[in-house]
Amino acid sequence: MIAGIIGTRVLRGASAFRVLPQIRLEGTSTETKPTVRPRDTTLLNQLSAFGEYVAEILPKYVQQVQVTCHGELEVMIHPDGVVPVLTFLRDHTNAQFKSMADLTAVDVPTRTNRFEIVYNLLSLQFNSRIRVKTYTDELTPVDSSVSVHKAANWYEREVRYDDELKRVVAEPVQLAQEFRKFDLSSPWEAFPAHRSEPESPKLEPGETK
Repeated sequence: MIAGIIGTRVLRGASAFRVLPQIRLEGTSTETKPTVRPRDTTLLNQLSAFGEYVAEILPKYVQQVQVTCHGELEVMIHPDGVVPVLTFLRDHTNAQFKSMADLTAVDVPTRTNRFEIVYNLLSLQFNSRIRVKTYTDELTPVDSSVSVHKAANWYEREVRYDDELKRVVAEPVQLAQEFRKFDLSSPWEAFPAHRSEPESPKLEPGETK
């Protein structure tokens, strides 16, 4: 319901300055159902067509393409295709997924390849998102994607399942020496960042150091 519209116009010489109308909207509906985004058939068809196009271009690596019920495109690939597929999606004119929004992993112990690695990519050019998934087991790390997306630098340090040797994602060579194990299980006597001043001997009046 429009409560009021106020518009003014001020003329000064040959120039005119127009003030935008001030509109106040008040809702009168008492509906309590959640807002649900309507199903966009055109968008779903476009996503499906693009997924099929990627599968035709990279049949060696793409194993399955699907559009979820929420209108999100997912591409399942072979573990060897992480770098080629991400590079294709980044550099192709009709894709331009140049931003890695997130990289995570899912552990399903009942599967033979228990780890599912998920890459969430964003295309600012087309305002679109895509999810790339692959898989691996306990003994076979997946190639690092830092050469394609620098944002994967930190994510790949977190996506791991063992503190010593075995990792879901192989570490980049240049980061091997920088990687540290954070031991947070040991008891702390004080806050780690606390720095107390060194104790100085007490001096009596008239004494010097």
